[in-house]
Amino acid sequence: MRARYVHLQVWAKNLFVFFQWILYGGIVGVVVGSVASLFYFCIRWATDARLLHPWLLFLLPLGGIIIAFSYHLFHMDTDRGTNRVLLSVRAEDTLCLPIAPLIFFGSVVTHLFGGSSGREGAALQLGGSIAAGFGRCVHMDEQNIRLITMCGMSAAFSALFGTPLTATLFAMEVISVGVMYYAAIVPCLTASLVGLWTASLFGVPATRYTLMGLVEIAPVSILQVIIIGLGCALVSALFCIGMHQCAALYAKYLPNPFLRAAVGGIFIILLTLLVGSQDYNGTGSAVIAQALAGQARPEAFLCKMVFTALTLGAGYKGGEIVPAFFIGATLGHLIATWIGFPPAFGAALGLVGLFCGVTNCPITSLILALELFGGSGLLFFAIICAVTYMLSGYYGLYSGQKILYSKLKPEFINRKTE
Repeated sequence: MRARYVHLQVWAKNLFVFFQWILYGGIVGVVVGSVASLFYFCIRWATDARLLHPWLLFLLPLGGIIIAFSYHLFHMDTDRGTNRVLLSVRAEDTLCLPIAPLIFFGSVVTHLFGGSSGREGAALQLGGSIAAGFGRCVHMDEQNIRLITMCGMSAAFSALFGTPLTATLFAMEVISVGVMYYAAIVPCLTASLVGLWTASLFGVPATRYTLMGLVEIAPVSILQVIIIGLGCALVSALFCIGMHQCAALYAKYLPNPFLRAAVGGIFIILLTLLVGSQDYNGTGSAVIAQALAGQARPEAFLCKMVFTALTLGAGYKGGEIVPAFFIGATLGHLIATWIGFPPAFGAALGLVGLFCGVTNCPITSLILALELFGGSGLLFFAIICAVTYMLSGYYGLYSGQKILYSKLKPEFINRKTE
């Protein structure tokens, strides 16, 4: 009888924690989803303004100086971006609320004046810092603050992309590769769904693509997908190396953040004039759509890598994931054209494969393929995720990410990405 009473107490405690996290996840979903929606419309306004007034590009150095000054004003000159969010979940750093308005402002300025960046990195910082601030307001302990930070990441990602399952798994998988934070599944899924519903009420569209050029599963088509995966693995490593080395070179030769931002802006202006197009400024969403429809320039993936590394390395704000979509889609299109594979389907595979390579999140990547493209061709997406994850090495966009287990054998390695 006593044992039954103890079991009942445990069940009641678990039920209380369950509803507590449903409540907290829902609150975070509403707040972060609302802020992420505002962020989406501001980024869209900035992009539309730049496309309508191409001369705004020439103000990019000034925009960079303004961003550097805003971070200096709040004593955050050495802000580590998305890495800080990952480190905070592992209790190696602390998120403070001023990060949210700073990354919001900096990202909008970057997109307004033509820097090459995405929006999800900013969203992760927005969501994480807002959620962590909420956790402190309700006097959570440090363990629960780390958990609610992941809720904020999920809510922001889901609100901007319309991919709630991807958003949930990304927050659980990206922190420490090889270990899933299963304790976060209810809070993160709740925040992700509520964030999505909140964004939809504001009219934020979900990201969806039509999968074109689907082929039958056969030995030849599987071999072709493996070849595309090999290319994605190589380029994902090169992209990560380029991002980190570019930032290091900027810091070495231009230690003053104001000068660094100005020079970086000048580089982007000169490159834009050199290529004769603004396809590589901003997110490049139009080029992604073209590649998935079967049209892309062969040099597009390389140009986007250079533009993005020069932009974010100089201190401009935004994210790396949408540029990774761009690079992956155009690379997949190019390789598919070379090997006689449908270019549009190759672009879809490349988009997912490169995302997997730079984030080291194969399960999240597979679910991303499901939510972006539907269930068709899922086996091909699984193959490219497996190949790219295994062969991309221990590189990653986020230096704060840890890989706990080897990609080649069941061995505990506990190392940070390069």
